[in-house]
Amino acid sequence: STVFVQVSAHFLEAVVKRFDAAYENGGEGKECENLLTVVAHLYNFHVVHACLVFDILKKLIGTFTEKDIELTLLMLKTVGFSLRKDDALSLKELIVEAQAKASAASGKFQDQTRVRFMLETMLALKNNDVRKIPGYDPEPVEKLRKLQRALVRSAGSGAETQLRVSWDSILNAEQTGRWWIVGSVWTGTPMIDNGQQKIAEKPPSGTVSGKILELARKQRMNTDVRRNIFCTIMTSEDFLDAFEKLLKLRLKDQQEREIVHVLVDCCLQEKTYNPFYAFLAGKFCEYQRRFQMTFQFSIWDKFRDLENLPATNFSNLVHLVAHLLKTKSLPLSILKVVEFGELDKPRVHFLRKVLYIVLMETEAEDLGSIFARVSDSPKLALLREGLKLFIGHFLRRGAPASMSEEAAERLRARADLSTKALQGKASLMM
Repeated sequence: STVFVQVSAHFLEAVVKRFDAAYENGGEGKECENLLTVVAHLYNFHVVHACLVFDILKKLIGTFTEKDIELTLLMLKTVGFSLRKDDALSLKELIVEAQAKASAASGKFQDQTRVRFMLETMLALKNNDVRKIPGYDPEPVEKLRKLQRALVRSAGSGAETQLRVSWDSILNAEQTGRWWIVGSVWTGTPMIDNGQQKIAEKPPSGTVSGKILELARKQRMNTDVRRNIFCTIMTSEDFLDAFEKLLKLRLKDQQEREIVHVLVDCCLQEKTYNPFYAFLAGKFCEYQRRFQMTFQFSIWDKFRDLENLPATNFSNLVHLVAHLLKTKSLPLSILKVVEFGELDKPRVHFLRKVLYIVLMETEAEDLGSIFARVSDSPKLALLREGLKLFIGHFLRRGAPASMSEEAAERLRARADLSTKALQGKASLMM
């Protein structure tokens, strides 16, 4: 799952189908137990979501044979306390259902010991009482988790990397499609049990068409969170509608940062620049400072990779950055990562275009305040000096030959204004 979601999805499907086949054939030997343990540990290591484990437990309690009781006990001993932590309400409902089944089947089993033991185990889980579960030892799994974290530095542990898929979805995959695997066929029929989902994993309002989901696949939106953000953006009426809908997803921490990454990727992938993304980005920057920081880091990542960007992506990035600077959604200090003494051709081209748009398309008063914002901080001294030299050499004296005399004069005047602003507000007033 740390390589591709598709890998863990194919593995999970193989294990579940093998378990179902072994279970239907009577479950002789230890095959059922071993396969169930594999599923349990996939949950322990955050590969699958709790909803699949609850589906299996409900299936076992629904039929309630002696074999089912053994398998239920095995699952509860392996992941019971994790289930309690992740979804206590669902566990409580499961316990109530098991108690009802046990009462109804009171005369069904000659030996009632295992039934009582299962119910006692469930009550111990409900009351968070580890002592009443014989043989329960979380230490081996904890050691393996620590080992995994040490070996796989890039492993995602958040909910966005978990496969949120139901038992029926996996078993009926041939008929209804493997929606949880990026690149597989989508039939437009959602197979998830909506009752088990968090708001973040619900599809955006209304039914998302297969065309949008196919587009999400092409854009490599390979997690539930990314797909939902992408579909929300693509199905919104305007940037304000998109902003409100994205907030309603109520994403947290890393999931929330995905909004910025998806937004920037969508903007860059458009064949021609679409200002919709820039206005939406500006709205998020105004909303919370943490979005400003995420946009800043995202733009820095793109800046480091400028030479590898296709021409269309390059042009769209120029317009996005220029818009965010013009509207003061981001401060000019985002350019502090630029090494002005070591600029290569792509970075000169990029900066020249961004600053040209800012100088020529911003009102004089706003332009002064944009540059004055970086005039006081001692930490930004190198940025100020670099900007002065760059504007003087590449914009004031290096105006394109095709530019009219009037436009060239306007560019020189704006270049002088920005240079004065970089020296401080007092200089600007003079």
